[in-house]
Amino acid sequence: MSDSSPLPPVRLHSEAELARDALATPLLSRAVRLARWAGPDTRVGAGGELVEEQLTAAAAELALDGEDGAARAGAAWRVAVDTGLVAVVDEAEGTVAAGAELTLVLSGAPQDVLGLWLGALETVLADASVPDLDDLVGAVDGVVDEGGEIDLSALDWDPEAEAEFLDGVLGNLYLLTANEDGPGDGPVPLPALAASMIVPDGMGEPTNDVLEQVSDAMMRLDDQFRTLEPVGLVDFQPVDEALMADVGEEAGSSDASDASASSDASVSSESAASAAEAVDDTDVSRYGMVRLTPLGVYGIRARLLEAGFAAPAVGDLADKGADVLLDSTSTFPPMAARAETEQWLARREPLAAARELLAAARGADAGAPLRRLRCQQALSLVGTEAAPALHEVLDDAELGGLARVWLAERGVPDVPAPSEEMVFWLTVDTIAAQLAAEGNSEELQALVEGLAAQHGSFFAAAWRVEHPATPDVLEAMGRLHPDKKVAKEARKAAFKARSQQGH
Repeated sequence: MSDSSPLPPVRLHSEAELARDALATPLLSRAVRLARWAGPDTRVGAGGELVEEQLTAAAAELALDGEDGAARAGAAWRVAVDTGLVAVVDEAEGTVAAGAELTLVLSGAPQDVLGLWLGALETVLADASVPDLDDLVGAVDGVVDEGGEIDLSALDWDPEAEAEFLDGVLGNLYLLTANEDGPGDGPVPLPALAASMIVPDGMGEPTNDVLEQVSDAMMRLDDQFRTLEPVGLVDFQPVDEALMADVGEEAGSSDASDASASSDASVSSESAASAAEAVDDTDVSRYGMVRLTPLGVYGIRARLLEAGFAAPAVGDLADKGADVLLDSTSTFPPMAARAETEQWLARREPLAAARELLAAARGADAGAPLRRLRCQQALSLVGTEAAPALHEVLDDAELGGLARVWLAERGVPDVPAPSEEMVFWLTVDTIAAQLAAEGNSEELQALVEGLAAQHGSFFAAAWRVEHPATPDVLEAMGRLHPDKKVAKEARKAAFKARSQQGH
């Protein structure tokens, strides 16, 4: 995952809800149960693991039957030790006692419980990054040295690369969940997720080698998500067992191929979303489906923050000033910006909030038009009790136009008509904000065409507008307008505006 662009904000459940979810996860609840079960007679090995006969007893305590019962009990015990629910009190004797963290389960705050869960998550992520060593050892000669130890350098396994791959996959899944164009809370097909990590950027028809890599990645992810589901990070529908025998051939079929061909390897919300959308729904569920749980969103965000990423959550700005709100939400998707603004407004009296927003919207810097657009959008959520704040800025060169629009939309009487100069200034400001928010979008092109059609002398007047963005706006209009004659007029007006401003 690249930290070059801001991550979209996520919506988090309350800490109380998340803590309840954490305690209900199979793995943490088993770890707590084993911590309470352990006593003076419990014996562990040098690494803190339960000795074999005790492992059988632990599986019985947890009512885990079958071939993998002992393995699941062992995983729960590792979590108990790693999170401090159990403490090894004598390494020589291999004795244990209840750990200090066990009291947090009943008496700790939600944040304390979530801290325990995050510790459990780290243990499970480490386990998920380790392949089946028996399979690796069986496939490679000379991996056991003279002392009988496994020589990891002889294995076809790079622990750091494996962990980075899993981190990248979870980062993609997080972006898909957070992005408004992605599936949101819906599941993501495993072929799409694998393809988004493997298929090179810009590749058209994927090669057989790339398809084979996607197939291998799907199988790795199938194993890893099976490991991660008990800790509550994901909801996972595994790959259909019927496909396992020849998944390489199946992954090259239309489902996996379509996912591969339409995805790219960059970890961005756009690439991951396009990968997810490309897969045919008809049969894709057989290849596995996965989604982050609300607890999983919390966990991945916590890891991103720890790694130094800016990973916002809706509500982060509720106690910040209007200047921070407008600047920060300028990079948010529309729905997230609205949700953040609603939470900010909920903490304030409408009139005071409107005054603070208007004050923060002023400025002649490059980001000011978009701040004013966000201000206008925020004020659309405020009732007529804020009208005095809008009346106060009617004569303001930067805010008078949007104030008149707001008052007129609410049917406030006696709103003075704007001057022609103010109308043109507001038009330039609005287009500058749209350019900053959306780039050369279809909506902006339609706005440009409409302006040129309604005002035959628009460019003759627009180049004189004393707005810092006037030259850039007119140049953009020249790019966007499909009529060559009109586009030429716009470019000439841009040249005049730039000359007037001394650029």
